[in-house]
Amino acid sequence: MIRKFLLSATLLLLFCSGWSQNTIVSKAVIRQETMFPYQPEHTHGSSIVQLSNGDILSAWFQGNGERGADDVRVMGSRQKKGSNTWKTPFLMADTKGIPDCNPVLYITKEGKLFIFWIAVQANQWEYSILRFRTSTDYLGAGAPKWAWQDDILLKPDDSFATEVANKFKEMGDSHAGWAGYAKKYDDQVIEASKDKMKRSFGWMTRIQPITLASGRILLPLYSDGLNMSMVAISDDNGTTWRPSLPIVGRGPIQPALAVRKSGEVVAIMRDSGDAPGRVWMSTSTDNGESWSLAKKTDIPNEASVEIYALKNGKWMYFGNDVNDGRYQLSLYLSDDEGKSWYKKEVIELSPDRKQGFSYPCVIQTVDGLVHISYSYNAGRGSEAIKHIVVDIEKIK
Repeated sequence: MIRKFLLSATLLLLFCSGWSQNTIVSKAVIRQETMFPYQPEHTHGSSIVQLSNGDILSAWFQGNGERGADDVRVMGSRQKKGSNTWKTPFLMADTKGIPDCNPVLYITKEGKLFIFWIAVQANQWEYSILRFRTSTDYLGAGAPKWAWQDDILLKPDDSFATEVANKFKEMGDSHAGWAGYAKKYDDQVIEASKDKMKRSFGWMTRIQPITLASGRILLPLYSDGLNMSMVAISDDNGTTWRPSLPIVGRGPIQPALAVRKSGEVVAIMRDSGDAPGRVWMSTSTDNGESWSLAKKTDIPNEASVEIYALKNGKWMYFGNDVNDGRYQLSLYLSDDEGKSWYKKEVIELSPDRKQGFSYPCVIQTVDGLVHISYSYNAGRGSEAIKHIVVDIEKIK
């Protein structure tokens, strides 16, 4: 009886401290840990950056749900250089009485730290307000010392609606999934894009910005209301922002960006359109001002995706490459800057499909290793943010 009690107590302790079935299947993963013990609150949408002192700073949103739970706030943690553990989480942002979601961390070339996120007005994604904070004092313990906070208010003009109409015409007609008496999806979106309020509000963050050679910052955004994407453009180090033309397709959202040697900017996106789900791609040849018609690739897609231009010239893709759940995360490599993907390495896999992994953030640190954070649903109402370190050279 005593032995059974001790065994049960041990299992309970392991579960409460963050233990779960090991789902990592790739030898390229040289380290893995959760940022905090598994817990019943929803923890999702993480972002990470490496600081000038070598530490890793993270952020995610946490609460009793997402847009429908008013206690959702943005949390953060630190991992000191050389450490395998994370410090006790701390508050990064909280708009009282309104859910705060989708935090994105970013450090400018001048060393200013930004955190972007959304405050979800009226508990509807379509009314989200884009917010940000900045800091130059963020190397100490705990949360950064924020020096400035503001909202990013974008005002797409009539060229936005014209671009939407032209791109839908370029796509050709589609009636998939609509009854004879229902208004066509295309017409609904085209009409909504003409509404100044609908095209101005509800733009949401998900993936980190990129900085072009000119110093221009491109902040990738998407709209659940319009079911498409665009980028916010800053030519003054994030002081002011303006909208690009939209990235149009039947459901390309949550863009991740990378730049080719030619200067062409590539956006890959999650599929929020008709089945089967496939990763979307669009390109810009004018530094993010306008975008080609988004087209589906052949990579299966279930949730948010990431790409990253590695220091060795290869590109890396990371995401759920299945269509029936979030039980698998895979890494792809490209030798031609995302025009084709020659290698697939399954990183996380839950054979019984009881665990879920999604919404990755990818960075490469100064030592060449790749750090990835993502949402980890361990099942049994238990969630955390997971952090892994990948040695790309181990992928042969």
